[in-house]
Amino acid sequence: MSPTYPDELDEQLDDDAPFVLDIRPRTAYQSGAIEGSHNIPVYDELRGGDESSFRAGFDELPDDEEIVVVCKMGIVAKRATQILTDEGYDASTLAGGMSSWNGYQSGSLGYKLRSLFWSVRR
Repeated sequence: MSPTYPDELDEQLDDDAPFVLDIRPRTAYQSGAIEGSHNIPVYDELRGGDESSFRAGFDELPDDEEIVVVCKMGIVAKRATQILTDEGYDASTLAGGMSSWNGYQSGSLGYKLRSLFWSVRR
């Protein structure tokens, strides 16, 4: 279960885009999201250990394409990704979540430093 990095996702959005699943609360999603992403607002439930709302939303997910899960920092998205993978979905987590995506988009120093760390791990 390798993560998807912001630069990789950006390249994929131009070509054969994966299904981007944003699990953040609806208000966070509405205030800024990856273009073309889909919101199933189960962040708080998953963070608290309740998978039922997330599992109830599986009928909204494609079972024949890659799913990239997004949250604020990527931590809760990892939990969602594991659940999806266990259920047979092809899923990965956006490394660093929306924080990294926004940093990638703006070219922030924090993102550049984080991407140097990631380049060693890839």
